[in-house]
Amino acid sequence: MPCTVAALSEEERIVEIRLESDQEKSILGNIYTGQVENIASNIQAAFVQIEPGKRCYYSLAEAQRAVFSAGRKGNGPLRPGDELLVQVSRDAMKGKLPALTSNLNFTGRYLVLTTGDKKFGLSSKLALEDRHRLSGWLKEEAERPDKEFGIIVRTNAADASKEEILKELEWLKGRYHKAVVQGRNRTCFSLVLETEPFYVAAVRDAYGRDLDEIITDVPEIREMILGYLEEISPELKRKSFVFIRTKLLPLYKLYRVENCTGCDPEKKKVWLNSGGFLVIQQTEAFVSIDVKQWKNIPEKKKNGRKPSARSIWKRLRRSAGSYGCVNLSGIILIDFINMEKSGSQRGTLSCFTEAPQKKIR
Repeated sequence: MPCTVAALSEEERIVEIRLESDQEKSILGNIYTGQVENIASNIQAAFVQIEPGKRCYYSLAEAQRAVFSAGRKGNGPLRPGDELLVQVSRDAMKGKLPALTSNLNFTGRYLVLTTGDKKFGLSSKLALEDRHRLSGWLKEEAERPDKEFGIIVRTNAADASKEEILKELEWLKGRYHKAVVQGRNRTCFSLVLETEPFYVAAVRDAYGRDLDEIITDVPEIREMILGYLEEISPELKRKSFVFIRTKLLPLYKLYRVENCTGCDPEKKKVWLNSGGFLVIQQTEAFVSIDVKQWKNIPEKKKNGRKPSARSIWKRLRRSAGSYGCVNLSGIILIDFINMEKSGSQRGTLSCFTEAPQKKIR
């Protein structure tokens, strides 16, 4: 199936990949003026339409922080016909309807504004010194008594300047005002705010100081990314932007992207260099990963916990946001081998706790 791909390469190896079908565009992150179709009290949910005939799942617990439109006031129970601002928190998948939330999020490179929780928070991965410095820069905004949104400081903010942080804050506040303030007056089924394309989000989420160049062979994508960088991150725009015009050797061929995107969703067995293999099974409730090893592997090579943990971590990262591949997200249960000793447990766990810190800031 034709798709658009965004890949992150480190040390000449693709470590993260995002895909979107050209035929089925994602609506994840979009904000709509939805209308309550009916209430299903037995499952504590409502069904909300974001366009005529487009039904979505909405938990009644979300109604506590609903942002109503069409003039409704007060905090009474949700009723059929109510119009409210909602954000798509999960795309439709495996027969499930798209899921909606009233916790509207506006994400930047350094900050996230949220309407659900109006507190000020910082990423737990930030060092104590960074937390104090960033808290000082945002103290005035965080302590405003009339503040209508919460602020979350992302790990990427560690090396950002005060000017960059405050500039992005103003940009996010503009998006908040467009969606929440102006959105209350939009007609039913309006697309109040469309999230940035997934390839723009890939550039946004990449750690800017380590981003050497951006490469594309699609003119529309080039213009979209340049427009985003001009608006929010001019310093990234000055990075090396390579636009490939030739069709003799497509970009996905040049960087062997097809080797990473050509995964088979029905392929449940993944071989490891240590001689063992992983058995991956996707269910509606969770993903199970079973680590297997052959009995004839030499004893000195049998400790495949760390290699298998590293392989699982790479697969988790590479499959994030993928389309048409085994999307390893949500609840993931991993069954390792010979985990009775506490040392084995700590060593295996370290592969997951250390990998994000080394590769993702």
